[in-house]
Amino acid sequence: MKFLDSPPRFLFFTGKGGVGKTSIACAAAIQLAEAGKKVLLVSTDPASNVGQVFGISIGNNITLVPAVLGLAALEIDPQAAAQLYRDRIVGPVRGILPEAVLKGIEEQLSGACTTEIAAFDEFTALLIDSPLTANYDHVVFDTAPTGHTIRLLQLPGAWSGFLEEGKGDASCLGPLAGLDKQRAQYKAAVDALADDQRTRLILVARAQQSTLREIARTHEELAGIGLKQQYLVINGILPMAEAASDALAAAIYHREQAALQAIPEVLKALPQDQIALKAFDLVGLEALRQLLVDIPYHAKVTTYSPIKLHQASLSKLVDGIAADGHGLVMLMGKGGVGKTTIAAAIAVELAHRGLPVHLTTSDPAAHLTATLNIALDNLTVSRIDPHAETERYRQQVLETKGAQLDEHGRALLEEDLRSPCTEEIAVFQAFSRIIREAGKKFVIMDTAPTGHTLLLLDATGAYHREVVRQMDSTHLHVTTPMMQLQDIKQTKVLIVTLAEKTPVLEATNLQADLRRAGIEPWAWVINNSVAATASTSSLLHQRALNELVEIKAVAQQHSTRYAVVAMLKEEPIGFQRLLDLAAG
Repeated sequence: MKFLDSPPRFLFFTGKGGVGKTSIACAAAIQLAEAGKKVLLVSTDPASNVGQVFGISIGNNITLVPAVLGLAALEIDPQAAAQLYRDRIVGPVRGILPEAVLKGIEEQLSGACTTEIAAFDEFTALLIDSPLTANYDHVVFDTAPTGHTIRLLQLPGAWSGFLEEGKGDASCLGPLAGLDKQRAQYKAAVDALADDQRTRLILVARAQQSTLREIARTHEELAGIGLKQQYLVINGILPMAEAASDALAAAIYHREQAALQAIPEVLKALPQDQIALKAFDLVGLEALRQLLVDIPYHAKVTTYSPIKLHQASLSKLVDGIAADGHGLVMLMGKGGVGKTTIAAAIAVELAHRGLPVHLTTSDPAAHLTATLNIALDNLTVSRIDPHAETERYRQQVLETKGAQLDEHGRALLEEDLRSPCTEEIAVFQAFSRIIREAGKKFVIMDTAPTGHTLLLLDATGAYHREVVRQMDSTHLHVTTPMMQLQDIKQTKVLIVTLAEKTPVLEATNLQADLRRAGIEPWAWVINNSVAATASTSSLLHQRALNELVEIKAVAQQHSTRYAVVAMLKEEPIGFQRLLDLAAG
């Protein structure tokens, strides 16, 4: 593997959930240790199974791995780290600041940015010269900080006063309050990340056009702030041999090869490794030792019993949606799970039934029109441009809150407005204009704001609180967008995921986030499932059996209403294929 050639001291593996970065990080750590190096494996993945992999309890203490000489591991619990981080920041000012200000700060500290910065806070000590890591030749990190987090940590101080005075907008500066004491340590850590003699970033992706586009954006963002020592690993590529005797496998193989041929230009110059799709679960030393080795798969059996799934079809979910005659349907989930396709399939099915539908997206790929490939009389399609909406929102905030700030305060506000939360808030404001249509027709929203963003809007949005206050005093019958989202009779939230461990965990966290915002998800959609097909590929059949564990977890623990959508031989583009998808 090229990414393990002459490796520097620090190796960071990053990528979206479900691409396999944890397994590859573990396999790399084992390979380095078995080559005679002393290695510390550090995981900040909330779905970390490092302890299960090695059959020991690890947790937030450096623990020797008895089965691999020279290897130790550490699991940083990002949620626990975030809670300690919040307590450290809020504790000293509790009872001093007004309750309303405290509540605003706590909400600022409730989202993904806090979790990421708190995890970074935990492992900065591992990036600098310290007794903790002095004896290790390599430190392997599963999950790297994003470019946004690193850029925030590069800013000068004074966030606490900036936030407490109400000058920041609803975004991500909150997590930075009170960091001045650790400024020197953070600077040393960021310097280590940017030093290509000490650090290598490994971008992990799948052979899918959407995933490769996303990792290309990550590459450019990190390179733009000086982290240029990057390698690309494309994981889970279906071997050509599997395509010989199964139509589904052949279709997958050709799609993946087409995606590899069309890889974004910015990624072509990176050193690249490709890892074949494995049939087995990547748990246990033997499995991980085989991950980075190109060994042809040999099936243990040659006959397959059909897999029986007991679940509603997507069409049955549409029956429940259509029964109301109108309403808002929000598709939510992490990138790469197929929200756009599922949204388009639901919209087409509703329109086919003669119901008026407005399908709208903020997907930067903007491929709804291509997915539909047809005009229907009662189907309207629109796209919200995230960049245009974000710029409009930024200018509005700078002209209002930024007008009275000095140069330093304005610089902090501008950084605040470059956060991921800002884009979600700006897009949601645009969505809010469309939401009003849901009283007369179906509005299907692809790429919806997260629960954390909705909470920020509620916590800092004077409009919602003022309307509620007026209703209490004058009994006005007014419904704000937030109130509409919280009303399950008006809004149905569908969480889209894949039947894999990490995507299901991420969907579970999203559901918890939404519930904190007072929004109860209506159903789950498990997309692109091999278990819902009749594949005779030995490798795909084994993966289908693996999927059953995650499907069972969804059914028994997360949602009583769910659908499993089969992986298709052909891309679901065009009216008939989308109808077929909805009916499956």
